[in-house]
Amino acid sequence: MSDKLPEVILYTDGACSGNPGPGGWGALLMWNGKRKELSGGAPETTNNRMEMRAVIEGLKALNKRCHVKIHSDSALIINAFTHGWIENWQKRGWKKSNKKPVENKELWQEMLKAAQPHKVSWIKVKGHSDNELNNHVDALAVAESQKYL
Repeated sequence: MSDKLPEVILYTDGACSGNPGPGGWGALLMWNGKRKELSGGAPETTNNRMEMRAVIEGLKALNKRCHVKIHSDSALIINAFTHGWIENWQKRGWKKSNKKPVENKELWQEMLKAAQPHKVSWIKVKGHSDNELNNHVDALAVAESQKYL
């Protein structure tokens, strides 16, 4: 019996006009030649919250266990998972190394829950560059943020 998980590519991005201000997020799921776009926004939010919401909603859209390769231009999100920050925050009761509370704790917890069933790889991409898929999710996020202007 094969335990090979289906591989899903997830591109995510968030945008905010002002910080805080009107924001949007975009996600693109790709699997087996199929593409699914997701997007949304909020009238008063921050860029980090929208970056996080994109990852959460992309993960929540999956209906079975997968190997998800998450591509994000958010250094905060990528570093939180690849540099062990999130484990340290949890060990310290959701406090950063400077003893201050972690911002957006509820979104980090929601992201952890959404990622839990999956095998996740975190891949940093350069934002606002020549990455066509990152530029696409950025455009989705910006379009959503414009709805609240």
